[in-house]
Amino acid sequence: MAKKAKARPQSARGIELTAFRVAETALEIVTGDQGREWMDETPDRFAYRCLPLLIANQAGWDLLCPTKFWIRWDGGVALDSIRFRWEDEPHPAIASHFGSGVLTFTPGYLFRTTKGHNLWARGCPNLPKDGIAPLDGIIETDWAPFSFTMNWKVTRPKHWIRFDEGEPICRIVPIPRHYLENVRPRTRELWDDKLIANQYTTWHESRAQFIDDLHAQDEEAVQQGWQRTYIRGQNMRGMRMQDHQTKLRLRDFLSVRK
Repeated sequence: MAKKAKARPQSARGIELTAFRVAETALEIVTGDQGREWMDETPDRFAYRCLPLLIANQAGWDLLCPTKFWIRWDGGVALDSIRFRWEDEPHPAIASHFGSGVLTFTPGYLFRTTKGHNLWARGCPNLPKDGIAPLDGIIETDWAPFSFTMNWKVTRPKHWIRFDEGEPICRIVPIPRHYLENVRPRTRELWDDKLIANQYTTWHESRAQFIDDLHAQDEEAVQQGWQRTYIRGQNMRGMRMQDHQTKLRLRDFLSVRK
């Protein structure tokens, strides 16, 4: 029977994230969803076997597009260089504010985080969109009395690009300020740590043998389909990590009134 490693303390308890509505057109906010259409379409949905992808897909909250529309950028720098085509009426939260092929969404919130925490606003992970790319921003939301916009840069001019109602257009993730600055990155030779080196070597050899067996149509390997050591949170010594995550359970935004 596999041993279990001791769980680590949950240091993120008590972190608050509040969205103060400042516009009637404020976008809907939902927890990140692990599903992706392109992942559904992979053979046997094999993309869902990649746990790092699934965790990243769920890591944060998404603001959703309020309506279906199309844009086309003519390649210029003017504000009207983006042409809009709406399925219904033009939406006031969507516009060309900056020109140069930049599409702007106005979330309609003033966000507040616990002291010492920023908010990372970015595109939804692992959700590529042809012809346009999301632009990231990190905001000091524990003090700033300013709202922000979510912007996308068109990468293919003279091409119609569609956004669908309910499509995630912004992922928000609270992060501790100075967290990255406190990281001490370094490189070492693998065999400087014999324990890690032995575990890696064992895994590498096991992985190579499994791939060879798959190519040779070995019955056991084909039936197994893929190795599940990481998704089980199990190292090469047979120890299972007690705080290993296979799914995130984020809280929904609650409507609070005094």
